[in-house]
Amino acid sequence: MSPVSQEITELLLKWSKGDQAALEELVPLVYPEVRRLARVYMKREKQGHTLQTSALVNEAYLRLVDQKTVAWKDRAHFFAVTAQVMRHILIDHARRHTFAKRGGGAVHVPLDDVAVVDGERAAQFIALDDALDQLAIVDQRKSRIVELRFFGGLTVEEIAEVMKLAPITIKREWRAAKAWLHLEITAQESNH
Repeated sequence: MSPVSQEITELLLKWSKGDQAALEELVPLVYPEVRRLARVYMKREKQGHTLQTSALVNEAYLRLVDQKTVAWKDRAHFFAVTAQVMRHILIDHARRHTFAKRGGGAVHVPLDDVAVVDGERAAQFIALDDALDQLAIVDQRKSRIVELRFFGGLTVEEIAEVMKLAPITIKREWRAAKAWLHLEITAQESNH
């Protein structure tokens, strides 16, 4: 483990025990990596999408700071939770957008100030989220790998570290999960 990774882990453990000074030291260390994760995700977005990386990072940061009950294990655990938080932010945003398009009275939230999601992309997010929920019922590990890879932008090696598995296992599970999700999403589309 690198000295920075070790320092992050130590600060996370202190923060878990209520040390707010540790949080203040932690933020500058993890912010560049959280921003990188958000940037990786945003690169996958359609041309013309105006959701800014900084808005995603800031919203994720606010939700992470609210995580009072998490017993942080290490740096990898932190980034796995960050990936999950980003997924929920993006899915919530897509659902609000779809709800508003159907004429519902969507509640105005700060993220909407900088985000425009077209209906097709929102529908894709929702379909993926629904399929991931189904995959989690069938195979929690594959669902987690997809979440970390797609929403967290983690590499195979980083996922292997988070999940304490061999990289070859992650690659195999990733391929299988993608195939399963494709079939599930296709089935959802044909039912609508």
